[in-house]
Amino acid sequence: MKFMMMVKHGKNPGPPPKELMDAIAILSQEAVKDGSMISNGGLAPLEQSARVRVSKGHLTVTDGPFAESKEVVGGYAQFELKSKQEAIDGAVRFMELHRKYWPEWEGETEIRQIFGPEDFAKNCQPAAEAVAK
Repeated sequence: MKFMMMVKHGKNPGPPPKELMDAIAILSQEAVKDGSMISNGGLAPLEQSARVRVSKGHLTVTDGPFAESKEVVGGYAQFELKSKQEAIDGAVRFMELHRKYWPEWEGETEIRQIFGPEDFAKNCQPAAEAVAK
């Protein structure tokens, strides 16, 4: 099962402490070595970003920063894991590093399973049928 983990936080918390980055590097190296991590990265600040939106049939492009943003996705990692629980356990280990090395930081890791075409058919159809009733 593939999972995407997205780290979210408030706007511009500043640079993370070196100790945190060192601990994350070790955790990441372990995940790459055991084959569970497919990719990961930090994301550029909102000031260097853009949004492309479709609303009411119109397409707009907006350069960052985005005044209405309350949460920012600051980084991501993609994993191949055996279960959702394994993803949760990994996210807990990752967030424990934040709590230990950057105690004033506040944020969350959102865990989402990545669906392929075959997954949409078996996982989304029952939900669509329930809404239609």
